[in-house]
Amino acid sequence: MSDLPTKARVVIIGGGVIGCSVAYHLAKLGWQDVVLLERKQLTSGTTWHAAGLIGQLRASSNMTKLARYSAELYHGLEEETGVATGIRQVGSISVALTDERREELYRSAAMARAFGVPAEELSPAEVKQRYEHLNLDGVTGGIWLPTDGQADPANIALAMAKGARQNGALVKERIKVTGMTKQGRRVTGVDWASDDGEQQGHIEADMVVNCAGMWGREVGKMAGTNVPLHACEHFYIVTEAIPGLTQMPVLRVPDECAYYKEDAGKILLGAFEPNAKPWGMDGISDRFEFDQLPEDFDHFEPILEAACERMPMLAEAGIHTFFNGPESFTPDDAYHLGQAPEMDNVWVAAGFNSIGIQSAGGAGMALAQWMDAGEKPFDLGDVDISRMHPFQGNQHYLYERSKETLGLLYADHFPYRQKATARGVRRSPFHQQLLDQGAVMGETAGWERANWFANEGQEREYQYSWKRQNWFENSAAEHRAVRENVGMYDMSSFGKIRVEGPDAEAFLNYVCGANLSVPAGKIVYTQFLNASGGIEADVTVTRLSETAYLVVTPSTTRLADQTWMMRHQGDYRVVLTDVTAGEGVLAVMGPRSRELLQRVSPGDFSNAVNPFGTAQEIELGMGLARVHRVTYVGELGWEIYVSSDMAGHAFETLSEAGHDLGMKLCGMHMMDSCRIEKGFRHFGHDITCEDHVIDAGLGFAVKTDKPDFIGRDAVLARKENGPTNRMVQFKLTDPEPMLYHNEPLIRDGKIVGYLSSGNYGHTLGGAIGLGYVPCEGESAADVLASTYEIDVMGTRVRAEASLKPMYDPKSERVKV
Repeated sequence: MSDLPTKARVVIIGGGVIGCSVAYHLAKLGWQDVVLLERKQLTSGTTWHAAGLIGQLRASSNMTKLARYSAELYHGLEEETGVATGIRQVGSISVALTDERREELYRSAAMARAFGVPAEELSPAEVKQRYEHLNLDGVTGGIWLPTDGQADPANIALAMAKGARQNGALVKERIKVTGMTKQGRRVTGVDWASDDGEQQGHIEADMVVNCAGMWGREVGKMAGTNVPLHACEHFYIVTEAIPGLTQMPVLRVPDECAYYKEDAGKILLGAFEPNAKPWGMDGISDRFEFDQLPEDFDHFEPILEAACERMPMLAEAGIHTFFNGPESFTPDDAYHLGQAPEMDNVWVAAGFNSIGIQSAGGAGMALAQWMDAGEKPFDLGDVDISRMHPFQGNQHYLYERSKETLGLLYADHFPYRQKATARGVRRSPFHQQLLDQGAVMGETAGWERANWFANEGQEREYQYSWKRQNWFENSAAEHRAVRENVGMYDMSSFGKIRVEGPDAEAFLNYVCGANLSVPAGKIVYTQFLNASGGIEADVTVTRLSETAYLVVTPSTTRLADQTWMMRHQGDYRVVLTDVTAGEGVLAVMGPRSRELLQRVSPGDFSNAVNPFGTAQEIELGMGLARVHRVTYVGELGWEIYVSSDMAGHAFETLSEAGHDLGMKLCGMHMMDSCRIEKGFRHFGHDITCEDHVIDAGLGFAVKTDKPDFIGRDAVLARKENGPTNRMVQFKLTDPEPMLYHNEPLIRDGKIVGYLSSGNYGHTLGGAIGLGYVPCEGESAADVLASTYEIDVMGTRVRAEASLKPMYDPKSERVKV
């Protein structure tokens, strides 16, 4: 292997379709010394047996953008490289067998139009016109996506590998990476050995990319990084040739867990069954090459029986191939992309959950641009590897969760749907006390959180729907308690990062938009901005002492936010410590919250001593606590921080004191419905790294009179030129429809965007949404002068619009 270099700018590990795409896109950007190492033969892991479906609609705008890019790329690869990708734009049909699934599909068609993907709702008769072989029994409707297609997976990978070589990359087969050398937070190089074991060597590397597919977790460990994924068995059959069968659209019947693809006069029938079979629990052999797994006809038979009823021609056709091969799945069914939080030069593109072919082009493009520029080209929060928490690399956890995640691809994607497997890993100090009071738990980043409280005698479980779910009135009562009286809920899962050291103030003034030169006890709402003025994090920062601050983050972004600070630490003398588990947090909110606190503490909670935006140490019952006077629900209230050892006592003390006040225990659904009435932004939905802080309406939280902070120039420029988009709050004039997110936003009859978040406003009396309205060169008055509608399942519903919060626009209630 004398042609292997001793140094490289980047070593890409894995020669499936993802690794080939990353190599191709880096080489197209002009990178030199790009080396791709494949332990066996290109495509020999899972790429070769993929079904090759090229769908373009994903669950968010940017994921759809990446899928569309993939399709466009594959159409041009043959001309560029001479390798046929077999791509055909045959369209796709998804059909519903229930009214709930029809609503999901029709809502997704509306979402597609907002994302620029052609889509058409179909009646059962129209489904039959487009797919004549389908038995319509039970079909309630469908959607048609004309630009979807199918392609040859292996040839797509080989075409990108050839394109990478044509632009100077080195692609080497039968070279296995056996280890990595590390120094601090960097991998310095990779050790390799030839497939025959006769040669070995070392390549110094500036960067490493883990594209190892179902081996990604093991390669991640080699690099000192966490890449949570697990392989599952994935089944399909291919029929014998069916006489007279012509080119057909891709067909999905998710209620029967099945998809159908016509190829060369045969039908491929694949399945995403609800109870998957994890595979490779004892590790995956490094000798695996174009291997198949043992047949399990009993497992597949229920899918096949239903398919023969749905597509009668299958009952007459012989089975040519029964295939079982592995695919890798992640804990949340989103792939892993980006810079590993544990290391500063290790990148990941793995865990593609059976959508690797349709995702590979876009994922490779996005990662290459990220690596080249040193920052994300656009919001990739859905798939950013930093969303994964350390415990999620636990093998037992992954085994249990993977039983469910494969099937979730075709399950009903109901709003608020909770995972059923691998639950109970992270529990707040109040967990059992909340369960004893009727809590119905949801899960976020492994944390069990009370989402709503069941009434006595009510079933303590979700009954999912696209309409009002069974907990709707429970949450409405909790909402009213916070608005009219007093409610208490658990916020322990929110991330808590202690920043301390002699340079703590200077450091936070550099990474935060707000001014952190404040007295001890002051709480500051702020954002971490990137150089473009986009929002990387949305946090509160409390000054605890001259040299110590507490940064509070959303539960899902704690690791990402701490990593952002660490990567910008430079020479600042600070120490960052995750102290999330050290304190339980109870939020006490509502007009009578001060009265409640006065019952349990001798502390002074008056505006004179404890005004809004300040914290103080108090006695609580027989223990100690720290109270932060802030709110995410728009009411007078306090967040009570109490060390985990005293948390149970604090809960009992507050519950007892609140009993005759009518205090109500509340859940996360209440918090979200209250915050959207108040127009508070939700990070990851309403504000992301590509949403400018000025456009988001958060300019008040940025203090540009500070001499230097990340994003300052971009903020000054946008203040000078005015916003290009404005975050607007909407209320449907019809009180019945429900809003969730991604519903098309219609201004003066034309789609101009989509809602970034939605919920029901129980006080305002209708569904509320937030969304950006393009407004370059327009005044606020111009934006409000228009007529707005929201598309709900294909029906346009009139909406009132406001740039100020519709609930308590002057925030008088929080400061009483």
